[in-house]
Amino acid sequence: MTHHETHPAPAGEHQLPVVIVAGLHARARKEVVERLLRTVPGSVALHHDLAGAPAGTVLRVIRDDTGILSRGEAPLIDDCACCALREDLVPELARLADGGLTRLAVVELWDSVEPKAMAEVIAAHGGDRLAVTGVITAVDPSLVLPYLANGDDLAEAGLAAAPTDQRTVGDTWARQLEYAPVLAVVDSEAADDEDHALLAQLHPTARRVPAGSVELARAAFAGFDVEAAAAAQHPACALLPQEADEAGVTTLVWHRRRPFHPGRLYEALEDLCCAAARSRGRFWLADRPDTLLAWDAAGGALCVESAGPWLASLPDAAWDLVPPVRRAAAALDWHPDHGDCCQHLVFTSPGLDREGLERLLDSCLLTDAEYTSGREGWKDLSAAFDALLDAA
Repeated sequence: MTHHETHPAPAGEHQLPVVIVAGLHARARKEVVERLLRTVPGSVALHHDLAGAPAGTVLRVIRDDTGILSRGEAPLIDDCACCALREDLVPELARLADGGLTRLAVVELWDSVEPKAMAEVIAAHGGDRLAVTGVITAVDPSLVLPYLANGDDLAEAGLAAAPTDQRTVGDTWARQLEYAPVLAVVDSEAADDEDHALLAQLHPTARRVPAGSVELARAAFAGFDVEAAAAAQHPACALLPQEADEAGVTTLVWHRRRPFHPGRLYEALEDLCCAAARSRGRFWLADRPDTLLAWDAAGGALCVESAGPWLASLPDAAWDLVPPVRRAAAALDWHPDHGDCCQHLVFTSPGLDREGLERLLDSCLLTDAEYTSGREGWKDLSAAFDALLDAA
């Protein structure tokens, strides 16, 4: 490998590019980080190991392609390992930036840490010294389905980032996968066409880059927009996958203009969230007609929560306060009677029973008689979701 001579920049003028490498597939993640260190001269990797957090220690390791440069401990804050990471990461990156010798900082996140939170921390506190230039999730295609279908709590798997961590392996992996604009795919002899089709359908807009290719280094410097990435995940304006059917993997997009009957939907929840490896989107309940509800399911576990009001329920004066991306998404979905109120759910899975799933979903909608009773009549329907939504 040829070494490039790097001259230090004057203090305060060096903006350090930062690439975040995330993912529960630890071996794949380490392979991607090693590849970046070998191919980008002047690159340095930072990793906070949270495995010892339950015992009160977070270990920070900084290294380059020659080996470990330093080790240190980050103090735990309020028993929260992720808080320790947030407090320690930016000062360490700023120190590298001020040194002027580092060409790329590779932040290798610990297994269950999600890239969204860390990208936003660096963007918010990095000032003009740090620039997030890439977010990459490392993927072993043969492990996508097993991890997505894993409903175990992270704590059971020894991967909790805090004593209060309620996340599951499946939903954490889904968010790591779907947030990153770049997926670095490692070679896996165990992976088949179904695995690759599932990966493509779960995140069709992602750039999939072979972990051993020269494209990986380019992806690290490609640029990253934190606000756009957050908007792409927000239930109100998420860019959800499209219909697809390939290699035994199917994505069903279910879009309707009538509200759900809360009681019938509640009774069908278990069947619906087990019908697909992954499902997400936004939905409309008749007894809460003004509330946009978010649907997020993986590994047989479903999270349902309020994502604020539908735009149709807001007074005109409030529209100026709504982000343009949200207004644009609502305009695409606008209906003369209901505005942006709708059902927009997407289910992706190998062996998906498309017809059976559509029938079940349609059976949960208001009947013609229920629908024509109007909003006054809808208020009297069973408040089946109160316990789920009001406890959140």
